[in-house]
Amino acid sequence: MQTTDPAVQRRIRNRLRRAQGQLDALVRAVEGGANCREVVTQLAAVSKALDRAGYAIIATAMKDCLAEPDGAHPDGGITTAELEDLFLALA
Repeated sequence: MQTTDPAVQRRIRNRLRRAQGQLDALVRAVEGGANCREVVTQLAAVSKALDRAGYAIIATAMKDCLAEPDGAHPDGGITTAELEDLFLALA
């Protein structure tokens, strides 16, 4: 992911690491024969953490596109249609 704001990168990286920790807990719960309620709760936490990271990534891309609408962004720019497709992939 290309962004020039280290704070944004750090926030997204932290969200992904949180999701990774929750996924590890989910795997342990399944392997340990945890009850359904515990497994579903962990699954919901992982899903929400990943969604939040994805939305943060898309929001950053949208902000970058508005800041550099001519496509001067290092990744060659992203079109509005591509942003829409990315957003809908998470919805």
